[in-house]
Amino acid sequence: MSIKADEASRRGVITASMGNHAQSIACSASIYGVKATVVMPHNISRTKVEALRDLGAEIIFHGSIFEEAREYAEKLAEERGMLYIHPINEPLLYPGVATMHLENIEDLPDVDIIINPIGGGSGASGAVIVAKSADPSIKVIGVQAEGAPSFYLSWKQKKLVSTGSANTIAEGLATARAYELPFSILIDRIDDIVLVSDEEIIRAVKLLAELEGIMAEPAGAASLAAAYKIRDRIRGLKVIAMITGGNIDPEKLSSWLAK
Repeated sequence: MSIKADEASRRGVITASMGNHAQSIACSASIYGVKATVVMPHNISRTKVEALRDLGAEIIFHGSIFEEAREYAEKLAEERGMLYIHPINEPLLYPGVATMHLENIEDLPDVDIIINPIGGGSGASGAVIVAKSADPSIKVIGVQAEGAPSFYLSWKQKKLVSTGSANTIAEGLATARAYELPFSILIDRIDDIVLVSDEEIIRAVKLLAELEGIMAEPAGAASLAAAYKIRDRIRGLKVIAMITGGNIDPEKLSSWLAK
């Protein structure tokens, strides 16, 4: 359904997300006085839920994986006449996401490698667009969870792949399929994709907390997990590891730090 901007303001917007995208939509909606509804899978961290509620978003829980939440959001958008914002295939999202990579390259123009997690793929897409435009020699490495490797498999097979499941502690990486827009951007531009286990992600979360005082959620720490995994390959190079989320439940972090 096509909805004009004034109708969106009156009826509200709806999207699906596992965290960061939801907060950006909720924040924007609050600025413009638009009602925002976010559909999320069950078992999303309490920290993310509280942040969204603080921004005034209505949260609907549906399904156990992102794809189930996304499909339900699309259904609700049709039923309620709301403006649906696709969390991955919406081109207008990408310039905003890419600005973080532009800022990093402005600060470190001689960077050799950028490592960025891949859930839906907008962050890694922003990385390749900016990095390859600034200097084609900059390598961009994506990271996926071993239990949610849909994009990795798609990249390897050069076609869109759906695994049908996503089994990882990293909510932001828990996608069960690859999506058209990021796939078209990354297929011939990204230099490598590394798979990391949940155990490797937890170790990265602990390292960031203990050594740097950074509270990173599992998906946010995935880039460090990958950097550690390929440390022999990148030793001596200038590397940017994108820490892309800090929405971790304090209880979960405490339990990992105590081990």
